[in-house]
Amino acid sequence: MSVRIWLMAVLAVGMAVCCAGAGAVERSKIIVYTSMENELIRKLLADFSAKNPGIDVAIVRDSTGIITARFMAEAENPRADVLWQIAATSLISADQRKLLEPYAPRELSLIDPAFRDPASPPAWVAGNAWMTAFACNTIELEKRGLPAPKSYADLLDPKYKGLISISNPASSGTGFLTVSGILQLMGEEKGWAYLGALHKNVASYEHSGSKPAKMAASGESVIGVSFCYASLALKRKGAPLEVVFPAEGSGWEMEASALVRKAKISPAARTFLDWASGKTAVALYGTSYGVVSRKDVETERDGYPADVSKQMIKNDLVWAANNRQRILDEWNRRFGAGK
Repeated sequence: MSVRIWLMAVLAVGMAVCCAGAGAVERSKIIVYTSMENELIRKLLADFSAKNPGIDVAIVRDSTGIITARFMAEAENPRADVLWQIAATSLISADQRKLLEPYAPRELSLIDPAFRDPASPPAWVAGNAWMTAFACNTIELEKRGLPAPKSYADLLDPKYKGLISISNPASSGTGFLTVSGILQLMGEEKGWAYLGALHKNVASYEHSGSKPAKMAASGESVIGVSFCYASLALKRKGAPLEVVFPAEGSGWEMEASALVRKAKISPAARTFLDWASGKTAVALYGTSYGVVSRKDVETERDGYPADVSKQMIKNDLVWAANNRQRILDEWNRRFGAGK
């Protein structure tokens, strides 16, 4: 299990006293659960801090599966005030259990309807989408005289045996969207058969969505089945990677935010959600993701397919949420520790 990372971000500059003799500032504190990468969290919180100096935010960060399990386990006495940029399938499941408080952020009209819960007011609103890609170490492939795989089918070739790392669906949102995507793309019977054949070539299942890409970048593995933006970001920093979007199409997921239902909801939590779906925050999501939710935000698409929408498979997020535990139970039965 990955090490839990606690980040406490105190979002005030200076003392909790207004300058110019205005007197003491009444401060608010909220607890925010997220599965975003730490580097992006820091950039985003710096913006929130500047705009909301009277709100302290305690961040609890872990991979999607772990942070989701933690939140669900706390259902009777929730600690979190906000779920921030966590897989939409996790929030759909939480909403079905009546754990979310519907809320319409201030600029909801600028969110693409495909990126929000259809209810009014919505239980969750997404900031971006991400999808499966292969991070392939060009140096290691060249040493072995191997081409980079171009499709899911290519990954089954025996020549890649022991060279592939993949995110674990039980702990990683990327791992789950990849497995769910394969099952939806191929149908469950053929999808499980495919995953069984792929298992023969897999060297490791990692608890982080980005770790397979990082392992491929460092040469610790040769092919990392990871998510697009992590792979592309490492390539832009100089890693010897070829980033491949599978020819059959990519499984995908949205990162979304929601208000936690609890006896006393802090106004600061609503302020945070207004900001989290605002233009600046979504633009910052766009520095790491190729697809964002706001109509007025352009993103960097360098390295992505020309038509991203055609790369994204037909994906039923409600089906994925409703069948999540069944899929994970079956995956663990087939491919869990010791298999």
